Amino acid sequence: MTTEVEVHLPRPHQKQIDFIRSPAKRKVIRAGRRGGKTVGVSILGIEQFLAGRRVLYAAPTMEQVGRFWTTVTRALYEPVKYRMFRKNEAEHFIEKPGSEQRIKAKTAWNADSLRGDYAGLLILDEYQMINEQAWNTVGAPMLLDNDGDAVFIYTPPSLRSRSVSKADDPQHAAKMFKKAQALQDGGSTRWAAFHFNSMDNPHLSRDALDEISGDMTALAYRMEILAEDIDEAPGALWTRKTIEDYRVLNIPELDRIVVALDPSTTSGGDEAGIIVAGSHGEHGYVLADESLQASPLVWAKAAITAYHKHKADLIVAEKNQGGEMVEITIHQVDPDVPVTLVHASRGKQARAEPVSAKAEKGLVHHVGSFPALEDELCLWVPGDESPNRLDAMVWAMTELMFKGFFDGRKFTFE
Repeated sequence: MTTEVEVHLPRPHQKQIDFIRSPAKRKVIRAGRRGGKTVGVSILGIEQFLAGRRVLYAAPTMEQVGRFWTTVTRALYEPVKYRMFRKNEAEHFIEKPGSEQRIKAKTAWNADSLRGDYAGLLILDEYQMINEQAWNTVGAPMLLDNDGDAVFIYTPPSLRSRSVSKADDPQHAAKMFKKAQALQDGGSTRWAAFHFNSMDNPHLSRDALDEISGDMTALAYRMEILAEDIDEAPGALWTRKTIEDYRVLNIPELDRIVVALDPSTTSGGDEAGIIVAGSHGEHGYVLADESLQASPLVWAKAAITAYHKHKADLIVAEKNQGGEMVEITIHQVDPDVPVTLVHASRGKQARAEPVSAKAEKGLVHHVGSFPALEDELCLWVPGDESPNRLDAMVWAMTELMFKGFFDGRKFTFE
């Protein structure tokens, strides 16, 4: 007696069908939140697994892995029930015993998370949040033996979500999409680019979409709902061109060097902005970005390490967040480090605009490349909450280039 076993796949919408059926070896998918990208690659992964391939899916967090895994286990429930396949719930894989046929889901913040595995189809979801070495160093080599396929899925990250990304270059997913698009337009059949927004998902509740979008800025809506790659916001005080035009690799002997700290007050919150900068005459130079997400004691140690490494004159720290605690925490680690606490008496736009004006005149130089800082400079729109790297850089340049605005230990723009 033969038992009929069914596989229950979700019904894909047209945008999902486009990339599922594409024969390209490298697919880059840019889609809006709740647009159906994860369900779409779940269908693709299941089909490829049933065709006998070894499929590896990776996403930054276990919550994201869970969405893929739920779709997979529901679809393959009957084959697993009748022991055609074996499921390991703890390690999130389903396999055909005695073969290489397997579909597996795992977390992958970085390259080390993928080491020791291999696949015929590699799917990297929320790729903009994953360190690019997960593909360059580990992912690409694991496909060499059988000329395997790779799928990259991402939603353009808003400025806030970029702060938790493990990527060295916050634009790395967007750059890959542009590469795929250019190759595709040039006639390549190996690379393909796909774009759809949240509204392209016919199964998405409009109430749910309104809920997601309600608290977003206009820029975040364009990026995370409409899935637009934006590397420079309309109204931003800095432009990519300005930064690039005055970028330098060599610097003169500096008159002063400071470490600027925009602290976070909790280990689970935003990053602490730590920027090292120097001055020579009228010119300011961004020397290093040591920002990190950590507890107060850890960011205090990082600021002090930067102070000694760059032979700085002092640490400039904003006291609005944490008050005198900032200086106390720093001096717990090293009581001899000079600390100047600065307090914003006016808005962040008022503090940033003079520094931006200096940059436009060619008086502010980035010594090398600082992708995360430059993202914040070019994507922050006055009126929105400003990010920590930008704040730290503004404090540093204000100390170096606008010393007259200081009155004792309090900053004022009166």
